[in-house]
Amino acid sequence: TWHLQYTVQAKSLDRMWTRRCGCVGGALRGLRAAPRPRRSCATRPGPPWRVLFFGSDGFAAESLERLHASSSGPAGGIVETLEVVTLSSSAPVQRLAERRGLKVHSWPDVDAAGRFDVGVVVSFGCLLPERLIGQLPCGILNVHPSLLPRWRGPAPVFHTVLHGDTITGVTIMQIRPKRFDVGPILHQEVCRVPERCTAEELGASLATVGARLLMETLENLPERILHQQEQSKEGATFAPKINSAMSWILWEQQTCVQIDRLYRAIGSRVPLRTVWNGKTVKLLDFVGKCNVSFFDSVLKESNILAVFCKDGWVGFRTVKLKKSLSAADFYNGYLHQGFQKRVPAEQVCAFRSGGAKKDAAPTEHRELTSTTTSRSMLEKPRSWW
Repeated sequence: TWHLQYTVQAKSLDRMWTRRCGCVGGALRGLRAAPRPRRSCATRPGPPWRVLFFGSDGFAAESLERLHASSSGPAGGIVETLEVVTLSSSAPVQRLAERRGLKVHSWPDVDAAGRFDVGVVVSFGCLLPERLIGQLPCGILNVHPSLLPRWRGPAPVFHTVLHGDTITGVTIMQIRPKRFDVGPILHQEVCRVPERCTAEELGASLATVGARLLMETLENLPERILHQQEQSKEGATFAPKINSAMSWILWEQQTCVQIDRLYRAIGSRVPLRTVWNGKTVKLLDFVGKCNVSFFDSVLKESNILAVFCKDGWVGFRTVKLKKSLSAADFYNGYLHQGFQKRVPAEQVCAFRSGGAKKDAAPTEHRELTSTTTSRSMLEKPRSWW
């Protein structure tokens, strides 16, 4: 009876309000049809969370593995449900998700509204739209392998090694729309960069740290969000993608240390390159700085091709033209006959800086003039073994 009386009264008031104000549908009808408020992270006491994971590479797979272990573990875990968004069917994250029986969504057809509490993005490579971020009550967390704001961008680990940083770390931040790596910091840990490590070795180490920090953040996420810290406006640097143009060695400008860092940063993905007799040569199996004189024979015994750069000699064990050759085979097949026709002071292999137009170094560094080359080769031979 009460419900019937309320409904009749409401309809009567609606008609009266519509006649007086010209409102379509009525104020009370709008109040009755209002949706329930969306659950927010601040009002939920804590885990387990419904997680939507965005990732692609091996670095991301480490975090996904930890999340899955929590979801499939004993009662009281951090993760209630876990689903995955990835970009490629061949990506490590895709393969891991298939092995673990996780549901995979195709990008960009993702609708998270009402189905997940929080998102986690690790090495995904795409800017997430504001609409998607807003669908997740606790927002989207990002595992970033640097001490933000240093090395914002897609390749922080490579640039950490390339620039000789001795300290790095991992940052857990909450992403914001329209820009990469600028959101507030929820968790951060400093790590020492091992001496002479490669980017792959450092990345694997930071992936383990990042997965642990992610789980620590999810354990008390509402509190972490409550005490989040904005990134400093000072000290921000950008880490652009690695590209093939970076692999050209500038012998006249780069020191032994710089070439060593370049090799450890990108050498396993993009071989270092130079020019010999107008042909592109890839230099593999870098051995570091060589303490040699012009007439030293130890390099031949060690099967090392030594090349002179800005401040000394650096060595390589393998040279690749059409196929890979050892330093000895390169000498016997390409250098020995030419050396026999020259006086001792001219027995050098003239490597030159630069490369093809598509991905060459800057024009002024692309190639030495013949006059400069002859003089520099006689005074400081470009290579010897």
